[in-house]
Amino acid sequence: MTTLPPPEVKKFSENSDESKVYSLIETFKEYIPVQNDRYRLSFNLLRNLNNGGDTPLIIVKSSKLTLERIGVVELAKKIEDSLKNI
Repeated sequence: MTTLPPPEVKKFSENSDESKVYSLIETFKEYIPVQNDRYRLSFNLLRNLNNGGDTPLIIVKSSKLTLERIGVVELAKKIEDSLKNI
C-alpha cells in the first residue's frame, strides 16, 4: 500500500484580497493561538468583504474561536479597524 503525496497548494498573489485578509489575521495569532481558527476566521471575513455578509463582531462570535488575553468584542473591533485598510 502506498500513500499519495498531498496536493499542491496554489498561493494567492500578494495583491489579492485573500492574501491581505489571511496576512491580517495572522497578525492576531497572539490572541488566536489555533491556526485552524485563524483560517476559519479569515475565510469568513473574506466572504464578508466579497459578498457583504455578517459583520466582524458576528463572525468572531459565531466562529467559536479559542481566544487568549482578549475579549470577543475587543478582537472584533481591532479586526474591523484593520479591515478598513484593505
